[in-house]
Amino acid sequence: MLRWTGRLLRRLPGYMLLLVLLLFGLQRSTIPLELPWNAVSVIVKDHTFDYVTWEINALAAKFDQTLYGLHPFMSEAERSQYVRDYMADLARAQQLEAQVTAIYTDPTVTDPLEQSAELRAERDALRVDLVQRQGLAEAILEGQVAAVLIDEGFGTLGQLLPPLSMRFTRLPNLLAVSQRDAISLEIYINIDPLPVDEVAALEQRIDADVDVASLVVPLGGIALYPAMIAETTSIPFAADTFAHEWLHHYLFAFPLGLAYDFTGEARIINETTANLFGNAIGPQVIARYYPDLAQRSAAYTWVSQTGQDDAPFDFGREMDQTRRRVDELLAAGEVEEAEAYMEARRRLFVENGYGIRRLNQAYFAFYGGYQAGGGIPGAGGADPIGPAVQEIFDRSASLHDFVVTMRGITTREELQAAVETVRLVDR
Repeated sequence: MLRWTGRLLRRLPGYMLLLVLLLFGLQRSTIPLELPWNAVSVIVKDHTFDYVTWEINALAAKFDQTLYGLHPFMSEAERSQYVRDYMADLARAQQLEAQVTAIYTDPTVTDPLEQSAELRAERDALRVDLVQRQGLAEAILEGQVAAVLIDEGFGTLGQLLPPLSMRFTRLPNLLAVSQRDAISLEIYINIDPLPVDEVAALEQRIDADVDVASLVVPLGGIALYPAMIAETTSIPFAADTFAHEWLHHYLFAFPLGLAYDFTGEARIINETTANLFGNAIGPQVIARYYPDLAQRSAAYTWVSQTGQDDAPFDFGREMDQTRRRVDELLAAGEVEEAEAYMEARRRLFVENGYGIRRLNQAYFAFYGGYQAGGGIPGAGGADPIGPAVQEIFDRSASLHDFVVTMRGITTREELQAAVETVRLVDR
């Protein structure tokens, strides 16, 4: 009976999620292919990510962690060391995978299967071991991030609500689609990770068939519950991303989270707020539990891939100039001129060490949604959201006060009004 009940508890969330997806997804008895979203979805139907299966498996893993416990009698030093060891072994597994890939890529290797046998055996054994250890590594990091969040005022009777729940995984990519005559995130579909040649072919087909601008982009996390976190060997990245995704969960109970729409300005406000939040919490986690990594826990910045950090080429300035000029051209109806300009600018970025594969309307529509605390400097152009959220952050007495202010804001107009209010308080 207990075993049957456990199985039911594991499967019930998946069934509920499937029901919700069906209720919201089956709005028509036939598919109107004349709508751009449906036309794009048909093209990518063989590559769409299976969220239902992932959610069922993730909930089952978290349920097992709760049911069987996770070695609670560890000292804080032992807990941190456990995470370090897990990340080190994960890095080794990734190195082995890269070596195997290199063997299969080398045209001089006549029998890659035989030549890579030892590497694959070591890789596979290590991966099996990592699967067994992943849950505890996640739980330790969850506890460490939660402790900092509670100290920042987000606890209720000593407990964090909602509970922090994260799952390392191979993330899907996001297909972002914009109109050609304006920068706007019109369509967004998560797809399975694909080789770059297949990604390029998919983008070209969508652009040609639907007359849009598309781009497949990587993601660092997705705020399901538990949240999907990109598999990483970086503890600072994990701490930052855990906090970022937790704030999305927290905001679901407030207007900013309820109004989240990938195509609207609430999304930009929400993501920009989460960026600043993660960048504030992450370094605190590192300083408390992994102090030797503190120097490496700064917010992510775009530096030249050639390593010339002090080069005269200013990425943020050049990207801002690019976005503003593109907006001007599109506003004037000069779509082809704007696209030619973006390609010329992309080549300039590549020449200066920034490997941008595709620079188009979809690029700005997606990356322009992360305007402070990370992301792509300059991608927001003249949009006032980034500077406004940053100013509220800078003028807030605490991180908790910042979030309390932001959680009720859903439009640019409300955001500007909030900026005026915090300015008055500072006078």
